[in-house]
Amino acid sequence: MHVVVSQAWTLDAEGHAEAYIALSARFAEFFAAHPGFRGRWLVRDVEDPTHFTHIRLFDTAESYAEATRTPGYVAHTEAMYEHLRPYDTYPRTIGEVVLEDRP
Repeated sequence: MHVVVSQAWTLDAEGHAEAYIALSARFAEFFAAHPGFRGRWLVRDVEDPTHFTHIRLFDTAESYAEATRTPGYVAHTEAMYEHLRPYDTYPRTIGEVVLEDRP
């Protein structure tokens, strides 16, 4: 399994953050129907409520890449970027799960 992790900072902790969360919830449609998608989390920082971490789970890195080529994907991400602080890149890390412990 592969994990895609990315970071985002909204323009504020109120209106822009709420809009970002709502757009992220609607964005689930792009992933939910995609083969290889295993789930995702959107985590909001307690100390900095403008900071969000996205964690998406896929069977393979290629499954994720294919999902990003879904029609409408780019337009939706651009709508989300309107609520983010400007920065040069929107970096993401793709990792391979090598150990999983569950109670």
